[in-house]
Amino acid sequence: MRQIVLDTETTGLELSEGHRVIEIGCVEIVSRRLTGRQFHRYLNPERDIDEAATAVHGITRAQLAREPRFADIAEEFVAFVEGAELVIHNAAFDLDFLNEELARLQLPDMGRHSSGVIDTLRMARELHPGKRNSLDALCDRYGINNAHRTLHGALLDAELLAEVFLAMTRGQDSLAIELG
Repeated sequence: MRQIVLDTETTGLELSEGHRVIEIGCVEIVSRRLTGRQFHRYLNPERDIDEAATAVHGITRAQLAREPRFADIAEEFVAFVEGAELVIHNAAFDLDFLNEELARLQLPDMGRHSSGVIDTLRMARELHPGKRNSLDALCDRYGINNAHRTLHGALLDAELLAEVFLAMTRGQDSLAIELG
Protein backbone atom coordinates (compact mmCIF):
# COMPACT_ATOMS: atom_id res chain seq x y z
CA MET A 1 0.00 0.00 0.00
CA ARG A 2 1.30 3.45 -0.94
CA GLN A 3 0.64 6.31 1.46
CA ILE A 4 1.61 9.96 1.27
CA VAL A 5 2.01 11.87 4.52
CA LEU A 6 1.18 15.47 3.68
CA ASP A 7 1.30 18.87 5.35
CA THR A 8 0.86 22.45 4.20
CA GLU A 9 1.62 25.91 5.50
CA THR A 10 -0.64 28.80 4.55
CA THR A 11 -0.85 32.59 4.55
CA GLY A 12 -3.56 32.43 7.21
CA LEU A 13 -6.37 30.29 8.53
CA GLU A 14 -9.41 31.45 6.56
CA LEU A 15 -10.12 30.44 2.98
CA SER A 16 -12.96 32.97 2.98
CA GLU A 17 -10.34 35.71 3.34
CA GLY A 18 -8.44 34.47 0.29
CA HIS A 19 -5.62 32.77 2.17
CA ARG A 20 -3.37 30.51 0.11
CA VAL A 21 -0.97 27.58 0.40
CA ILE A 22 2.66 28.67 0.69
CA GLU A 23 4.40 25.37 1.40
CA ILE A 24 3.64 21.72 0.64
CA GLY A 25 5.59 18.86 2.17
CA CYS A 26 4.99 15.18 1.46
CA VAL A 27 6.80 11.96 2.30
CA GLU A 28 6.05 8.55 0.83
CA ILE A 29 5.40 5.34 2.76
CA VAL A 30 5.11 2.01 0.94
CA SER A 31 4.22 -1.10 2.91
CA ARG A 32 4.77 0.78 6.19
CA ARG A 33 8.29 1.87 5.25
CA LEU A 34 9.51 5.36 4.45
CA THR A 35 10.88 5.22 0.91
CA GLY A 36 12.92 8.43 0.96
CA ARG A 37 10.79 9.91 -1.84
CA GLN A 38 9.40 13.31 -1.00
CA PHE A 39 7.75 16.31 -2.55
CA HIS A 40 8.55 19.74 -1.14
CA ARG A 41 7.81 23.16 -2.59
CA TYR A 42 7.57 26.71 -1.32
CA LEU A 43 4.96 28.72 -3.22
CA ASN A 44 4.45 32.37 -4.04
CA PRO A 45 0.93 33.14 -2.79
CA GLU A 46 0.78 36.52 -4.56
CA ARG A 47 -0.65 38.04 -1.39
CA ASP A 48 0.41 39.08 2.10
CA ILE A 49 0.92 36.58 4.90
CA ASP A 50 -0.80 37.18 8.24
CA GLU A 51 1.61 38.06 11.04
CA ALA A 52 0.10 35.30 13.18
CA ALA A 53 0.82 32.76 10.44
CA THR A 54 4.41 33.98 10.06
CA ALA A 55 4.82 33.59 13.83
CA VAL A 56 3.90 29.90 13.43
CA HIS A 57 5.98 28.99 10.36
CA GLY A 58 8.48 31.84 10.03
CA ILE A 59 7.81 32.32 6.32
CA THR A 60 7.52 35.85 4.91
CA ARG A 61 6.17 37.12 1.61
CA ALA A 62 9.64 38.43 0.69
CA GLN A 63 11.08 34.91 1.07
CA LEU A 64 8.51 33.60 -1.39
CA ALA A 65 8.77 36.33 -4.04
CA ARG A 66 10.84 34.19 -6.44
CA GLU A 67 9.12 30.87 -5.69
CA PRO A 68 6.72 29.25 -8.19
CA ARG A 69 2.97 29.73 -7.94
CA PHE A 70 0.74 26.74 -7.19
CA ALA A 71 -0.28 26.69 -10.86
CA ASP A 72 3.36 26.11 -11.78
CA ILE A 73 3.71 22.96 -9.66
CA ALA A 74 0.15 21.60 -9.63
CA GLU A 75 0.78 18.91 -12.23
CA GLU A 76 3.93 17.66 -10.48
CA PHE A 77 2.17 17.67 -7.08
CA VAL A 78 -0.86 15.75 -8.38
CA ALA A 79 1.42 13.21 -10.06
CA PHE A 80 3.24 12.64 -6.75
CA VAL A 81 0.08 11.96 -4.72
CA GLU A 82 -1.90 10.21 -7.49
CA GLY A 83 -3.51 6.99 -6.28
CA ALA A 84 -2.02 7.08 -2.79
CA GLU A 85 -3.83 7.09 0.53
CA LEU A 86 -3.19 10.47 2.17
CA VAL A 87 -2.19 10.72 5.83
CA ILE A 88 -2.82 14.22 7.19
CA HIS A 89 -3.06 15.72 10.69
CA ASN A 90 -6.30 17.74 10.78
CA ALA A 91 -7.01 16.68 7.22
CA ALA A 92 -9.96 19.00 6.57
CA PHE A 93 -7.74 22.09 6.90
CA ASP A 94 -5.07 20.99 4.42
CA LEU A 95 -7.55 19.43 2.00
CA ASP A 96 -9.76 22.54 1.96
CA PHE A 97 -6.76 24.70 1.05
CA LEU A 98 -5.44 22.27 -1.57
CA ASN A 99 -8.89 21.80 -3.09
CA GLU A 100 -9.29 25.56 -3.34
CA GLU A 101 -5.94 25.82 -5.14
CA LEU A 102 -6.96 23.03 -7.53
CA ALA A 103 -10.38 24.62 -8.12
CA ARG A 104 -8.70 27.89 -9.14
CA LEU A 105 -7.05 25.87 -11.92
CA GLN A 106 -10.27 24.00 -12.74
CA LEU A 107 -8.65 20.71 -11.75
CA PRO A 108 -10.34 17.83 -9.87
CA ASP A 109 -10.13 17.94 -6.08
CA MET A 110 -7.83 15.82 -3.93
CA GLY A 111 -10.49 13.14 -3.53
CA ARG A 112 -10.16 12.35 -7.23
CA HIS A 113 -6.38 12.00 -6.98
CA SER A 114 -6.11 9.87 -3.83
CA SER A 115 -7.44 6.50 -2.75
CA GLY A 116 -8.59 7.88 0.61
CA VAL A 117 -7.58 9.98 3.59
CA ILE A 118 -6.51 9.11 7.13
CA ASP A 119 -6.90 12.01 9.55
CA THR A 120 -4.33 11.41 12.28
CA LEU A 121 -5.90 14.06 14.51
CA ARG A 122 -9.20 12.16 14.47
CA MET A 123 -7.33 8.89 14.99
CA ALA A 124 -5.38 10.35 17.93
CA ARG A 125 -8.57 11.68 19.54
CA GLU A 126 -10.07 8.18 19.34
CA LEU A 127 -6.94 6.53 20.75
CA HIS A 128 -6.29 9.20 23.42
CA PRO A 129 -9.61 10.85 24.35
CA GLY A 130 -9.35 13.93 26.52
CA LYS A 131 -5.60 14.35 25.92
CA ARG A 132 -3.67 16.87 23.85
CA ASN A 133 -3.25 15.51 20.35
CA SER A 134 -1.18 18.16 18.61
CA LEU A 135 1.78 16.93 16.57
CA ASP A 136 4.12 17.99 19.39
CA ALA A 137 2.04 16.14 21.98
CA LEU A 138 1.99 13.00 19.83
CA CYS A 139 5.75 13.17 19.32
CA ASP A 140 6.15 13.29 23.10
CA ARG A 141 3.64 10.47 23.62
CA TYR A 142 5.32 8.17 21.08
CA GLY A 143 8.92 9.06 21.92
CA ILE A 144 9.72 10.79 18.62
CA ASN A 145 12.44 13.43 18.86
CA ASN A 146 11.13 16.77 17.62
CA ALA A 147 13.65 18.97 19.47
CA HIS A 148 14.78 20.40 16.11
CA ARG A 149 11.26 21.72 15.42
CA THR A 150 11.22 25.35 16.52
CA LEU A 151 8.74 26.48 13.85
CA HIS A 152 6.16 24.62 11.79
CA GLY A 153 7.35 23.56 8.35
CA ALA A 154 5.43 21.43 5.89
CA LEU A 155 8.20 18.95 5.10
CA LEU A 156 9.48 18.68 8.67
CA ASP A 157 5.95 18.24 9.99
CA ALA A 158 5.20 15.57 7.33
CA GLU A 159 8.37 13.70 8.34
CA LEU A 160 7.44 13.84 12.03
CA LEU A 161 3.84 12.87 11.29
CA ALA A 162 5.03 9.86 9.29
CA GLU A 163 6.93 8.62 12.34
CA VAL A 164 3.95 9.33 14.61
CA PHE A 165 1.56 7.57 12.24
CA LEU A 166 3.75 4.48 12.02
CA ALA A 167 4.02 4.43 15.82
CA MET A 168 0.27 4.93 16.28
CA THR A 169 -0.52 2.04 13.95
CA ARG A 170 2.33 -0.29 14.88
CA GLY A 171 0.09 -2.90 16.50
CA GLN A 172 -2.08 -3.17 13.41
CA ASP A 173 0.55 -5.14 11.53
CA SER A 174 1.84 -7.30 14.39
CA LEU A 175 0.29 -10.49 12.96
CA ALA A 176 1.97 -9.90 9.60
CA ILE A 177 5.32 -9.40 11.33
CA GLU A 178 4.90 -12.64 13.28
CA LEU A 179 4.10 -14.55 10.11
CA GLY A 180 6.92 -12.90 8.11
